[in-house]
Amino acid sequence: MARMIFLVVSLLVIVLNCLLAAVAHIWWTVFLFGPVIAIGLVDMFQERQAIRRNFPVIGNFRYLLEFFRPEINQYFVESNTSGTPFNRLDRSLVYQRAKGDLDTLPFGTQKNVYEVGYEWVTHSIRPVHVDPASLRVMIGASRAKPYSASIFNIGGMSFGSLSKNAVMALNQGAGMGGFAQNTGEGGLTPYHRQGGDLIWQIGTGYFGCRDLSGRFSPEHFAENSGLPEVKMIELKISQGAKPGHGGILPAEKVTREIAEIRGVEMGKSIISPPGHSVFNTPKELLAFIEHLRELSGGKPVGFKICIGKPREFMAIAKAMLKTGIVPDFITVDGGEGGTGAAPLEFSNYVGSPLNEGLVFVHNTLVGFGLREKIRIISSGKINSGFGIIKHMVMGAELCYSSRGMMLALGCIQALKCNTNHCPTGVATQDPSLMGGLVVSQKNKRVANFHKATVKSFAEILGAMGFHEPGELRPRHLMRRISLSEVKDYSQIYSFIEPGALLKEPVPAAFERAYRASCAETFEHV
Repeated sequence: MARMIFLVVSLLVIVLNCLLAAVAHIWWTVFLFGPVIAIGLVDMFQERQAIRRNFPVIGNFRYLLEFFRPEINQYFVESNTSGTPFNRLDRSLVYQRAKGDLDTLPFGTQKNVYEVGYEWVTHSIRPVHVDPASLRVMIGASRAKPYSASIFNIGGMSFGSLSKNAVMALNQGAGMGGFAQNTGEGGLTPYHRQGGDLIWQIGTGYFGCRDLSGRFSPEHFAENSGLPEVKMIELKISQGAKPGHGGILPAEKVTREIAEIRGVEMGKSIISPPGHSVFNTPKELLAFIEHLRELSGGKPVGFKICIGKPREFMAIAKAMLKTGIVPDFITVDGGEGGTGAAPLEFSNYVGSPLNEGLVFVHNTLVGFGLREKIRIISSGKINSGFGIIKHMVMGAELCYSSRGMMLALGCIQALKCNTNHCPTGVATQDPSLMGGLVVSQKNKRVANFHKATVKSFAEILGAMGFHEPGELRPRHLMRRISLSEVKDYSQIYSFIEPGALLKEPVPAAFERAYRASCAETFEHV
């Protein structure tokens, strides 16, 4: 009886008023307790949720609290350093820099510097000044249309996953700050063409360059890649959020406009194929990259990958040696996920984490003597100058930030990106919600965040005594591995010598993948 207390009390109050003929009180009791009785009866007779069926009325509080759990956890339970994926300190740093507010820290660090996993860089007694404006990287220097890129750019986020207001604010911010926006695999849209440089990402669905049957269309690609805003082309082989799965855009977010832009059917979830249909072997992949270069008029072309089977990437490297075709850049993504909707198991358990993937790609290219020809872009959870330093230490030359840029737009990490109910208008197609994101205000915040982050990187680099990022080495980043033991990254990860994979004996850590890989196939040989 106790579990039905609300329902029973409501019924008793109304019955007693009727029996006592307290007419004056009947109407207000019905008005007050009638809805409770109605909810209780619905709960008792519905069959979907056992809690509501067994605990009429009060069982609904469980679902109400569950609905608000992320907000309650974020605002009342988490400490400044314990939240995930971004803790409060990290989020606050982005917000402060995006708004142009004071971003200094009073009274010392809140981090436990003796906790396992704490990291820091080695500074110099003789610091130098580094001009943030000088921190650019030339990509495709030998091509007809090379691109000088900022070291810090907007990672791949599609229109559809993001609202049109968010895409416009990001692109306008990129234009203000002189950096690039990756389009994501959802295709080029008018919202991407707001004055900022673009890295056009081509996924397995070939959105923006597909024919009616969904296959790659050279004619459509040549037309869009020729746009002056498009500075580079990135072929997405796999992404960290769901490697080997293909992109997901829930049906709730597929508007008529998105369906027309992508050339797909309205009202259904858009699920990109897991793999590409244009190539099946390492050599065919490189031939396709060369074909894209020709169709684009000589713009830099590269590919994005989350490392899975090491031998498959090593097969691509062997194919580069055999064909003489090399990508202008390789983007390395981490299996820990990103902005997109993904099955839980894929985000949690599929794909190499970014650190291991980045070091492996760098080592493989160094070992085959290809590193000087290819730029590496790191696509990870980067929201600070230290984050850029860390990724460069492990082999990257420039970085993407996706979630950091979303926070700069006003994202509050509500974790509703996959529901179309994003409260800040960033990751939704609901007009009533996206209207809250004012493009003319948020574009400035994106530009501010980029400027302050690159400035922070320049200051840290100068404090280390270096004039340019190319001087960074793994030994300059330290990590606590126990209460009393510290190692630098050259001791934690193995970094091989140039050309080590071109001669015998092959380094032991790479031998298995080396013997199993072949330029002619992705299969085990």
